[in-house]
Amino acid sequence: MLKTIFNFLMLYAVFSLVCFSVFLLYSKNSNLLFFTDPHHLLNTTNKTSLNIEKTTAVPDFHQNGTAMPATSGRPLEPCPDIPPNLQGVLYVEFRTNRTLEDVRRPLSPLLQQGGRYKPANCVAKQKVAIIIPFRNRYEHLSHWLHYLHPILIRQQLDYGVYVINQEGDGVFNKAKLMNIGHTEALKDYDYECFVFSDIDLVPLNDRNLYRCSDKPRHLSVAVDKFNFTLPYNTIFGGVTALSREQFLKVNGFSNTFWGWGGEDDDLYQRIVFRGMSISRPDSVIARYKMIKHGRDLHNDRNPDNVQKLKETPQTIDRDGLNSLSYTVRNIRKDLLYTFITVDVQAPAG
Repeated sequence: MLKTIFNFLMLYAVFSLVCFSVFLLYSKNSNLLFFTDPHHLLNTTNKTSLNIEKTTAVPDFHQNGTAMPATSGRPLEPCPDIPPNLQGVLYVEFRTNRTLEDVRRPLSPLLQQGGRYKPANCVAKQKVAIIIPFRNRYEHLSHWLHYLHPILIRQQLDYGVYVINQEGDGVFNKAKLMNIGHTEALKDYDYECFVFSDIDLVPLNDRNLYRCSDKPRHLSVAVDKFNFTLPYNTIFGGVTALSREQFLKVNGFSNTFWGWGGEDDDLYQRIVFRGMSISRPDSVIARYKMIKHGRDLHNDRNPDNVQKLKETPQTIDRDGLNSLSYTVRNIRKDLLYTFITVDVQAPAG
């Protein structure tokens, strides 16, 4: 009988110890075990992982401090040269059917009207206007915004996104739209740097910083369409960055390259003619994925553009920002972008 009682007491003691241990574990880690935000867990994973279709969405900025409001009255320190929350290699895909509302929803706590953002706890290195020449590429725009806004936020830029939409069906003029974007953006804010980006190019690494340097910078060095190599050494199209001073020095883009091709080569020649050279990030970092698509209507290759490239030294001083003529039809400030529709005075398509 005593042996039975002893065994019972031993079992009871063991059971009590187990229960007490579970209680301590629960009390210490209840938030982790039962209330963990899976989005937060995504942001603690290896930042260079390829499995980041979800992490390309907005990171937990309240947790890492990037978007939390400053609480002290002290002046803000400059943001670090290397932003601390970069992820490195990104997984990018265009199969998902994304709407602008899908993109807008998670970004709404962070952006201001007009596609504007600035870090709250440090002073950005540069004020950057992102200029996108545009016509009838709304699906591409959703993909671009889905990926680029989180990247630009992680890069701690003081930036705005400007989509410059050519009105009508006349011949497309990409270069003129970029001149217009530069001019209209400066009416909003004292931007110091201008990044001109095709709507179909998305970076595959967020360490490719959308900033300007002491030289005009070619950012889209290695595009998948070209097997991640430069098609030719003097290419200066796709995604480029020029400071306000550099862009004024070359008188912007030519306004007379109607149709496809030539305007980026003309800009390269302007840069060289003004005694500058271009810079590029490392091709391992500067990789891009292009959205596959057919040639746009009224944007056929213009054979006259080849001859025009021979005339750059004679036209640079009279064809560009100082001869820009256009009419703004509408300006719409969405949370994701400033959408400016313009009449570029195009010839009939």
